[in-house]
Amino acid sequence: MPWIDAIPADLPPEEARRFDYAEKTYAIYRNHEDAYFCTDGLCTHEDVHLADGLVMENTVECPKHSSIFNFKTGDVETPPACNNLRTYKTKVEGGRILIEV
Repeated sequence: MPWIDAIPADLPPEEARRFDYAEKTYAIYRNHEDAYFCTDGLCTHEDVHLADGLVMENTVECPKHSSIFNFKTGDVETPPACNNLRTYKTKVEGGRILIEV
């Protein structure tokens, strides 16, 4: 699978940023331990952008109905969402975040 140059590695801790590529939306996160992660960008409940949600430690809360996902694993931690998010490998090179899609 190819690595895609997504965004600058300037994301503050416990923040998320939206990244669109090839008609798909992703959310890239930086956790409280300065590690980067990437998931599908839309909540599995009602297609709301997760990058607009609250990021705390290793979770993101959907801004619409408050589903909480673990962005390291993609697992739903709090309903109403029932389906997990797909996760993508990330790496930092040359001050940029790359994702494997």
